[in-house]
Amino acid sequence: MKSDIRVCSAWKSEHDRPVYSLSATCPECGAAAINSAPAPFDPADPYGEYRRALKRRARD
Repeated sequence: MKSDIRVCSAWKSEHDRPVYSLSATCPECGAAAINSAPAPFDPADPYGEYRRALKRRARD
């Protein structure tokens, strides 16, 4: 499920804090607004084991 809440894509350079909106553009600067929700967590992720193994391998 995708969130309707969006954040200004240029907030780090244009604003001193994140600017949230429900529209496709930032209400303050007019920059594009992007989805602010994190990726969904799925405990039954079929590729999770492989991603974690790659992270461990890269860390070592």
